[in-house]
Amino acid sequence: MGVMKKFLPLLMILLTVAGLSALGWWLLKDVRMDVLMPHGAVAVQQQRLLIFTVILSAVVVLPVFTLLGVFAWRYRAGNKRAKYRPHFSSSRRLEIVWWGIPIVIIAILGAVAWYTSHSLDPYRPLASENKTIEVQVIALQWKWLFLYPDEQVATLNQLVIPADTPVHFTLSADAPMSAFWIPALGSQIYAMNGMSSQLHLIADETGEYKGYSTNINGRGYADMTFNVHATSASKYKEWLQQAGQSPSVLTMNGYHLLAEPKSDRVERTYRLTDSQLYGKIMEMHMSGHSTEEMK
Repeated sequence: MGVMKKFLPLLMILLTVAGLSALGWWLLKDVRMDVLMPHGAVAVQQQRLLIFTVILSAVVVLPVFTLLGVFAWRYRAGNKRAKYRPHFSSSRRLEIVWWGIPIVIIAILGAVAWYTSHSLDPYRPLASENKTIEVQVIALQWKWLFLYPDEQVATLNQLVIPADTPVHFTLSADAPMSAFWIPALGSQIYAMNGMSSQLHLIADETGEYKGYSTNINGRGYADMTFNVHATSASKYKEWLQQAGQSPSVLTMNGYHLLAEPKSDRVERTYRLTDSQLYGKIMEMHMSGHSTEEMK
């Protein structure tokens, strides 16, 4: 009976940990976490960086919380075997440990941050045997407009790209600041009116992925999502041919209708007759031209 009572607290801790782990598994078993399920070269590198930093942080976090429980149990009021040392003030060995380990970890994280800030620079082109595709992105209230200037097509709330082919995004906004993010493919980057950002991504395999705006920008923020269709090269060409025959044409007048503030989750495809549309939208926020001048 005495032995059981002695180990009862440890047993309760183990049962609590097991119960919380089981609850976490049950809550998350059907959840898709794109950040932990990368499908692009950039996202794979970011996943490795995330795992590395978590493991490195665990070197400090796990011992600290473990020792917290150990000390609380060992030096409890009822433990008569614990040494009472009221005059203990310092230990050089302990000082070296609890200052040295964090310094080493911070130095490692600093080196990794410096290296990955260059290797994962969103402006840095991705190496590939396939020709890079140019896509211009306009963040609207509360929808996403994608322009393919070289192919003369445009889409709303859907991004169609070929797998294993780098995509160079040029991003701006005609709305409050938004943040463009496809978790399965990689980096997030902000889109702001009057400014042009760049991002390079690639999908390693065909599939359907989800894109988001991760910057709160008004009442339609939660619905500001888009679908990414990564297809084979042959199916991408077929899609371009079909899109090029779309009865809907995106003109400046049509663009102004699209840009009206409202949530719109419908996917649309347009023929793009003005390959300079992106630049004209940028100029609307830079030079003060009137709408009539931009038509």
